[in-house]
Amino acid sequence: MAMTIQVLAGLACMFSCGILLQILACAIYNNWWPMLTVLMYIMVPMPCLFFGGGSTECIGARDAGDWADTAKFLTGFSAVGSVAIPAILHHAELIKAGAMFIEFSSFFILLCTVLLFNQVSREDGW
Repeated sequence: MAMTIQVLAGLACMFSCGILLQILACAIYNNWWPMLTVLMYIMVPMPCLFFGGGSTECIGARDAGDWADTAKFLTGFSAVGSVAIPAILHHAELIKAGAMFIEFSSFFILLCTVLLFNQVSREDGW
């Protein structure tokens, strides 16, 4: 599957749905604590940008070096934090269960969007 306008539009629609769910999790329950996960969404690509040479190729490489291993660890830490923050907020009774599940679905949609984009851009030879 090459990067066509239809694929790009589909990915943009998926990304928009993920962001919409993120905002709805806050707005429906009139509680803006779930927006803390946005910080983790911003932090997820940063280790690859700083330690991995600016590309996501370091994530799949086995013998990429110490800095790439650091990037993998920090990326994993940020990704786990994206799931853990809503669970911790629900456990502390700061958000309701519905907001937590909407946050989880938002994370899943955004994760699928990133993985699909990564797969399509690798096949296209960008």
